[in-house]
Amino acid sequence: MVVLSACETGVGDVQNGEGVFGLRRTLIIVGSESQLMTLWRVADLATKDLMVDYYRRLVSKEGRSAALRQAQLAMLSGPNHQHPFYWASFIASGDWRQLD
Repeated sequence: MVVLSACETGVGDVQNGEGVFGLRRTLIIVGSESQLMTLWRVADLATKDLMVDYYRRLVSKEGRSAALRQAQLAMLSGPNHQHPFYWASFIASGDWRQLD
């Protein structure tokens, strides 16, 4: 599993006849089972909060995608980062199951 929580790590360049070239495609080619990336610029403190919750859930044996979803829902229902800007940029791709 590769987690890239910096800004716009899931965005790539469209190449005619080739699809989207980007970090995600490269990670798949080199063997990454799953990837967590962002689609736009992210806020540092909100990202830290989301990542801490995400990793806590992974350690608790939640699946990779389920852990992200639950961390995002927690932010949505929390007092400080309800706006989608803070949590909706994060996407999971690949193997959704819990880590071994």
